[in-house]
Amino acid sequence: MDLVSLVERIGEAPTAALFGLITGITFGVAAQRSRFCLRAATVEFARGRMEDKVAVWLLTFSTALVWVQAAQLMGLMNGADARMMAVPGSWSGAIIGGLMFGAGMVLARGCSGRLLVLAATGNLRSVVSGLIFAVVAQMSLSGLLSPLRDKLAALWITEGGRNMNLLSTFGLPEYGGLVLGLVCAVLALVLARRHRIGAARLVFASGVGFAVALGWVLTYALSQVAFEPVQIESATFTGPSAHTLMFFLDRNAVLEFDVGLVPGVFIGAMIAAALAGEMKIQAFDGPVTMRKAMIGAALMGFGGMLAGGCAIGAGVTGGSIFVGTAWAALFFMWVGAMATDFLIDQRAASPRAA
Repeated sequence: MDLVSLVERIGEAPTAALFGLITGITFGVAAQRSRFCLRAATVEFARGRMEDKVAVWLLTFSTALVWVQAAQLMGLMNGADARMMAVPGSWSGAIIGGLMFGAGMVLARGCSGRLLVLAATGNLRSVVSGLIFAVVAQMSLSGLLSPLRDKLAALWITEGGRNMNLLSTFGLPEYGGLVLGLVCAVLALVLARRHRIGAARLVFASGVGFAVALGWVLTYALSQVAFEPVQIESATFTGPSAHTLMFFLDRNAVLEFDVGLVPGVFIGAMIAAALAGEMKIQAFDGPVTMRKAMIGAALMGFGGMLAGGCAIGAGVTGGSIFVGTAWAALFFMWVGAMATDFLIDQRAASPRAA
């Protein structure tokens, strides 16, 4: 069955949700088996090491660049049509929101995508943190926190009515993104070999990057045949978490890519964990851990919405099409995470603190 026939049979919105489900399952399986986590990579880097966690993150990021940029060169998608590129971006939002999200993911011991993957394996800490994240994200999108988000985002926006395309801004050729991705992939593989990371984990790490490209390609293909305008998007968890929450709370909510993505990640991660025998119920270690996780989840919910995406949405998905504010948000997520690890976790673990 071709795409036109599928849309005619089930409709445009259900097709978008189905594509979100497919993207999510692919992401969930790959993320669970590779143990992909930006928070873990930033903490490792902050402590002066570049080992397996940095290698896995770098391989995911680089393969996302390779897959997405190759798809663009083949005409399978057009990043210029993506909403995050077609509308003005917020530099102030990327900076402030990135710092908040980075701090939050260290406190919560995982970014929003990682929390969703862990929740699927029976981690009750991640379930609680994920729900808080989704509620605060919704409050930041259209609730009590939305005026503050709008005010902060408006402090410094991109010029020209669009976001900045870093490739064109720096005068790089169309294949420049693909070349950069390949260079980063080589560096990641060098690190992986140095620390003896198994081939299976590397394949799954690249699978996370592939899932990002898959979302872009599927939604772009749907936009070419749909009668109504279709948003070209891929994996991200700030907006989708809020939209999925409201879908189950509001009878008037409609199906969309986001509503398929979040359950898809949960299903994929659960299947992967079950097949590997890694399903395990885990709870909070104590009140201090719980308090930090709740504060961190709230910071990620507001910070991710302000930054225009989470560690995946801005850091990998937006970065793969070279959205200027997405790269800025990713940079400040690293800064916020490393600073929080140094000021809180490393000091708490020091002999003097003990």
